[in-house]
Amino acid sequence: MNKNIVLIGFMGSGKSKIARELGKRLKSEVITTDDLAQVKEGQSIHDIFKSKGEAYFRDLEQGIIKDISSRQGIVIDCGGGVVLRKENLQQLKTNGIVFYLQATPEVIYERIKHETHRPLLKVPDPLGCIKELLEQRLPLYNQADFTIDANDASIEGPVVEILKKI
Repeated sequence: MNKNIVLIGFMGSGKSKIARELGKRLKSEVITTDDLAQVKEGQSIHDIFKSKGEAYFRDLEQGIIKDISSRQGIVIDCGGGVVLRKENLQQLKTNGIVFYLQATPEVIYERIKHETHRPLLKVPDPLGCIKELLEQRLPLYNQADFTIDANDASIEGPVVEILKKI
């Protein structure tokens, strides 16, 4: 496999778990853009946002995308907001097949509601916030090459569907 497999979608859509499983089955390296950002900065995504702001983080993320997109045969697990910069998706598509892991706001909320590192959950109406952000990002996520239903609790369905498409 020369092309990269790129997973995009909202937080809690299963990108990381599905990426790890694809990596195992394809014997491919898995790269998580958020992990690279945290290593590069020596702090959590939440702390990067808090101390340096979202624009700084998006610049950092764009640099990471540019660096890893030229590689071949890897699985790339992207942060939920990677699509907010048009250049990122263009870069990822140059040598990759982009899969949007689609999940409903309710499923996403159920998956992440107990996680304390998600700033999105520190608002009066986290489900409403998820719905609003998801609606804003949907046209961007829909630019993926394929949309995969990721609502099921099991990752097997999405993994098999992605493997069939590649």
